[in-house]
Amino acid sequence: MIGTMGGVPIPTAQYEPWMRRALELARTLPDPGADDPPVGAVVYGPDGTEIAAAHHDRERTADPTAYAEILALRQAGQVLGSWHLTGCTLVTTLEPGTMSAGALVLARIPRLVIGTWDKYNGAICSLWDVVRDRRLNHFVEVIPEVLKSECDAVLDAYLDSPSNLTSG
Repeated sequence: MIGTMGGVPIPTAQYEPWMRRALELARTLPDPGADDPPVGAVVYGPDGTEIAAAHHDRERTADPTAYAEILALRQAGQVLGSWHLTGCTLVTTLEPGTMSAGALVLARIPRLVIGTWDKYNGAICSLWDVVRDRRLNHFVEVIPEVLKSECDAVLDAYLDSPSNLTSG
């Protein structure tokens, strides 16, 4: 498969197994009715082994920082004994927002793999480009649109569910 970034095609096939793992996490939220969108994130080490995995958990934990990406980064730091996650790759089903994008930069993650875009809150390309801001001390390579249609389907099912419809 090929993703695109700014109209430039980027090969994504090598990241598809990793994205399938993130999709598995997104589909298995502990409390699907808790109102957290189905987002999964996984951190892989330089050798390709899974280090940490998480899903959004803000509602159940009452923690405003419990985004899948933040939780996975925290776990990876604990496993590796360092907040520097140099050489690791973060895979997430949905484009991270500003807080998670900032955490990627601070953790020195060199590569981010994204399933689909978040046109409302995305801080990688949709609204901002935090991870490649030249004013910062670290830049993140972005591999976009890995299994995009599958990631879109999971989010669309959540957004289309009766519990998420609001009356006018």
